[in-house]
Amino acid sequence: MSTKAPVTVTKAVGGFLAGSIVLVTGTLLILTYGPEDMGKGFAVGGAISLSVFAFAVWRVARKPTDASSFERAFTGAGDERDRTVATKASAVVGLVSIPATGVATVAVAIGADADVVLATLLYALLAVAVVSEVVAARRS
Repeated sequence: MSTKAPVTVTKAVGGFLAGSIVLVTGTLLILTYGPEDMGKGFAVGGAISLSVFAFAVWRVARKPTDASSFERAFTGAGDERDRTVATKASAVVGLVSIPATGVATVAVAIGADADVVLATLLYALLAVAVVSEVVAARRS
């Protein structure tokens, strides 16, 4: 299974604390200097990300064989296969993001609402990430 030691409580607490520091600092900075609701969105998105991280750490620490390849790679407990799957999925997202960002730029330039375009771009790239992770995990 894994060539590394299982996820330790120290690593998990360190990751969670680092994420919390970034979340609090970023939220305060954006609430102070950013547009109206951007700080609230940053706080909610960061809290969701920290919750996903905590859940993944819990699953990997409890029983690594039941955790998905994504969870093991995300928490740093993955073996070579898990890291390869994550690298392949990230490469696909990177490849798709360049033309997708170009299309989004053109859409905004011809008059589309920037909020809608950016939200569509974000969710499209998240969908590409999920699909590419599943496909890469099944092929490896």
